[in-house]
Amino acid sequence: MHVKFGIVGCGHIASRHAKHIVEHPNAELVGVFDKDESIGGNFAKSFGTTKFNSYTGLLDSSCDIVAVCTPSGLHREHSISAFGSRKHVLVEKPMALSYSDAIEMRKESEVAGKELFVVKQNRYNPPVQKVKSELEQGKLGDVYQVVVNCYWNRNDAYYSNSNWKGTKALDGGVLFNQFSHFIDIVYYLFGSWINVSGNIKNCAHQLSTEFEDSGNFTFILGESILGSLNFTTNSFGQNMEGSITIFAENATIKIGGKYLNAIEYIQSDSINADQLPISAPANNYGYYEGSMSNHDKVIDNVVKTLQGKEQIMTTARDGVEVVDMIEKLYSSAIQL
Repeated sequence: MHVKFGIVGCGHIASRHAKHIVEHPNAELVGVFDKDESIGGNFAKSFGTTKFNSYTGLLDSSCDIVAVCTPSGLHREHSISAFGSRKHVLVEKPMALSYSDAIEMRKESEVAGKELFVVKQNRYNPPVQKVKSELEQGKLGDVYQVVVNCYWNRNDAYYSNSNWKGTKALDGGVLFNQFSHFIDIVYYLFGSWINVSGNIKNCAHQLSTEFEDSGNFTFILGESILGSLNFTTNSFGQNMEGSITIFAENATIKIGGKYLNAIEYIQSDSINADQLPISAPANNYGYYEGSMSNHDKVIDNVVKTLQGKEQIMTTARDGVEVVDMIEKLYSSAIQL
């Protein structure tokens, strides 16, 4: 069974989807749509597929699933339309910009009887999988504290080259756009958080964004794990770090690098982190880097799930929970 994909939105991340769809032996890219006809036409030509002149036209095609690669604030609209046409959906991060929208998307997928996949490719990073396995086996013992540090660079050019990035309505904020992957990994490893408090501030992007560029939070994971999150897009010149450090009864582990792609530190009598598989490189967009390039694994999981061979790596419920966690951060924050 070949899984037939359509793509709505033909920006940078869509090319990552298209590349791995056309390279997959059991997938086919049957068409794309972008509201900018020239962008859609060039994209379709690059990947040898059909450009549709409307989203309705794409939804009326033979595609089995739509990859929603539009600005974040449009994910709800495009996903729900796809469910209405009895298509499965693969939606880029963040799933939505509000908990209520995410809940509605999950409900509509259930009404349509179609799957809703959420792109959270950092789950596939070998260091993340290693720590997940050790946690599930109980090798870390009691977890005491989790510290998340996200120090990236997003300069004015990043925002000026887009007509939607930096806007509250379509971008949402750096916790939705840049750092939702890190929040997802915290959820993936430890579940949701409670007792959230913190501060946010727009230190250096007042002319290019409608929201914060920096912040710090504290919270509780599970029943009593101390947690903290520190983030900024003001790291000078380039991305500096994206890390999750775990202090536990039987180990201290730092999953680091810039993109959770390396175990930077481990001290333990019971855990061996030698010979981890090499992580994929980061998504490189020329003047900035994004998260890890694991979209090949995302597409493979979609195909095998629809073929009945695997289960979804990141479910609609996972996507809803992460949106809820981000909303808890924003709703608790003091704006400085």
